[in-house]
Amino acid sequence: MLSALLDEYLAEMNLTATEQQKKQLVGFVEMLNKWNKAYNLTSVRDPEQMLIRHIMDSLAVSAHLVGERFIDVGTGPGLPGIPLAIMNPDKHFVLLDSLGKRIRFQKQVQFDLGIDNISSVESRVEAYEPEEKFDGVLSRAFASIEDMLHWCHHLPADNGCYYALKGQLAEDEMTKIPEGYELTDVIELSVPRLDEQRHLLRVVKK
Repeated sequence: MLSALLDEYLAEMNLTATEQQKKQLVGFVEMLNKWNKAYNLTSVRDPEQMLIRHIMDSLAVSAHLVGERFIDVGTGPGLPGIPLAIMNPDKHFVLLDSLGKRIRFQKQVQFDLGIDNISSVESRVEAYEPEEKFDGVLSRAFASIEDMLHWCHHLPADNGCYYALKGQLAEDEMTKIPEGYELTDVIELSVPRLDEQRHLLRVVKK
């Protein structure tokens, strides 16, 4: 059932996936559903809704990523990092979260589903010092743009970019982008079967 729905949604979004990638995406939903009963990783309880609200919602930004090294800040159970890693095997994703149970889940997903382009790190973002800076800093429902830039200022490379995944846009939030940063793109995203606004904001250091 999930596989058939995934095929339908991928086609709607013009995304192509190998059989292996489809298996991994469905496997991720199944693991999230199973672990969620004990660990409360997401408020979404229904696997079909997880497919829409977590997998497809994450993949909506896939075509907009530029670079090879990304960090997903406040990733929770691995969103959007794990679905993006599955669909972009040529890119590496660091999944950062401060809660041990979420990191344990991510590591189990990595092991069970054979995803070799993710690394899970248990840390608060302001305390994390990467050995190498990132082409992209991702956050999904993590914080306001202002807070994201404040807490993550040390993470991108010189030509790196911040990617903020947002729902409905708050005008006042856009006006609070700190000096020294520039909002380069506001991209409206479309997610199958999701009748809610979704946006991707791209911000760079001036």
